[in-house]
Amino acid sequence: MKYKKLSVALGFAALSISCAVKKQQHVQSGVHPADSLATKQTVRLYQNMAETVRRGVMFGQQDATLYGIGWKYDKNRSDVKSVCGDQPAVYGWEIGHIELGAQSSLDSVHFSIMRKRITEAYKRGGINTISWHCDNPLTGGNAWDVSQNGVVASVLPGGAKHELFMTWLDRVGDFLNSLESHGKKIPVLFRPFHEHTAGWFWWGENHCSPEEYKAMYRMMADHFRQRGIHNLIYIYSPDQTDQSSKYFERYPGDNYIDALGVDYYQQQGAAGAGGYMRTINSIFTMLTVEAKNRNKLLVFSETGSESVPMNNWWTDVLLPTVSAFPISYVMVWRNAYDRPNHFFGTYPGNPSSNNFIQFYQQSNTLFQQDISNMYK
Repeated sequence: MKYKKLSVALGFAALSISCAVKKQQHVQSGVHPADSLATKQTVRLYQNMAETVRRGVMFGQQDATLYGIGWKYDKNRSDVKSVCGDQPAVYGWEIGHIELGAQSSLDSVHFSIMRKRITEAYKRGGINTISWHCDNPLTGGNAWDVSQNGVVASVLPGGAKHELFMTWLDRVGDFLNSLESHGKKIPVLFRPFHEHTAGWFWWGENHCSPEEYKAMYRMMADHFRQRGIHNLIYIYSPDQTDQSSKYFERYPGDNYIDALGVDYYQQQGAAGAGGYMRTINSIFTMLTVEAKNRNKLLVFSETGSESVPMNNWWTDVLLPTVSAFPISYVMVWRNAYDRPNHFFGTYPGNPSSNNFIQFYQQSNTLFQQDISNMYK
């Protein structure tokens, strides 16, 4: 167990007490993944994630152990660990281009190395979450190619690209099914077709009907289940919206979704902090009620502020934001090794690194050393 500060600022102490009570009131007992045939470890992970909310919020980062500022593929390394001495609790991965049969992802990460890092995270007791920025099967462009509508309709049964898309699903399924350790399938938090309430992906709301989106999602999940892939916890993560009707307009259903999430980033640098906090408060006020009523986990699936423009962002913006609600984990986006200023976590020498250590030391922020028994 990592060392936590014995004394913190009065404001943080009061916040922790208030949030502990709120979280205990919203954690549901007897949770089970939507997949009735989920593997034993997948069920235990899901239940332990629900219980962990009582202790605090787990911290995660995308591609944390694959690369960071000034390095790539170093063994047992992450910018998080280099700053605070501990790994994240949640590890994010992106498998875009796996559907093409490619050897590397759209971020130029070898899938063989990704598979190894996923296994290492699992063996440490960490949690793996996977997103999939699927190429456009109709145009041949990438996930952001919205030059032509009707893509979702084309992959449904009877559509012109249905057979191609089913082949793509099989390649995704093959990768997910290949994740195992000592004969046991590694549980994965799977987050496909995300940010669909925006318009920048071919599966976005401007490019398909709600029924088409739901049909595609269900087709994918049903196909994986029919193939015997039962190590997945499905995360539903629209772009920001605090309206329940908007949030659930394209919801595949409680029998397909395990966790309610949202993707939302702080924009406009330090000037955007207040608006970011108010928006997140509004979103999670709504989602907390919905998660309780549906007996689902609540996650902050993507967030951050590019280049971390505030030195105190971790304790003054992110901490109070996530502490106020029963959020299982919060994940910031990646620290790109090949794009200057495209980073969302801290790193050694970054002006926010000391503040991140303070964030790490809070009793209600959970990292790798805090969650060693999530599969038992």
